[in-house]
Amino acid sequence: MKGNRLALDAVLTALAPAVWGSTYLVTTELLPPGRPLLASTVRALPAGLVLLTVGRVLPRGVWWWRALVLGVLNIGAFFYLLFVAAYHLPGGVAALVVALQPMLVLLLAAFLLKDRIRPMQLAACVLGVLGVALLVLQPQAGVDAVGVLAGLGGAVCMASGIVLTKRWGRPDGVGVLTFTGWQLTVGGLALAPVTLVVEGLPSRITGTNIAGFAYLSVIGALFAYAIWFRGIGRLPALAVSILGFASPLAATGLGYVVLGQALTPLQMTGAAAVVAAVALAQPRQRRTAQAQADGPVSESDNHIPAGGGKL
Repeated sequence: MKGNRLALDAVLTALAPAVWGSTYLVTTELLPPGRPLLASTVRALPAGLVLLTVGRVLPRGVWWWRALVLGVLNIGAFFYLLFVAAYHLPGGVAALVVALQPMLVLLLAAFLLKDRIRPMQLAACVLGVLGVALLVLQPQAGVDAVGVLAGLGGAVCMASGIVLTKRWGRPDGVGVLTFTGWQLTVGGLALAPVTLVVEGLPSRITGTNIAGFAYLSVIGALFAYAIWFRGIGRLPALAVSILGFASPLAATGLGYVVLGQALTPLQMTGAAAVVAAVALAQPRQRRTAQAQADGPVSESDNHIPAGGGKL
């Protein structure tokens, strides 16, 4: 029963990065060109305010600064860097750079959560990165220094946000939607003034632009982050992080279905490698006898309940 529940949690959580895989398509096809800050702000702030209005619960005590840190890492800085990478790099290169974040999660979880680094986890990380490379890289893909640095920065933010969210858990009595609303609002508020100063508002917004912004806010932020933070509470940090490989997988699939892009044998091999990497990293139910012999399980084997976590 527990094994089935873990599998269901993993599948549900994977929907979030699968939705995020559409970001590259929406950015290039629906949004105004060259406005990563505006895209980031509109994606985060409206969804966060809606969730705050529904939940009507504000952080208290230590959770004010925790919400600020998590909102900047998971939303504000990550959104901006993701869009900068998307504007400066081909989608495949951007996805590959961001795909390095499970390795960062592995290291941060060992340091902050005291998780053991297992050979199977290392193998899953390497296999996943290789799979993403086969899946998305093209021989003619160009590399832009700004885009690469933005992608690496986004990977660091995402990895840090996952591990700190796992470490701190959620306050008692605060549901996942309210918790998501805090972070989306903080991230959006952090981005809004920078957006106005650096980019300003576009002189013209089309119906296509509005549709793109609405999709990113409702589906790409409100829905996706709610199930993402739920998954972080229920699954080990690395298992959640590796599910992020579903993003380039979805991006490639959308390119095939929507844009009519062809799939090569190498890409199909890469897709298989990504699926294998995700499967390797997911938690498995221990046998009772083995669990008794091993003693208490580590933090990586159980989720942190609401109210759990360390300073």
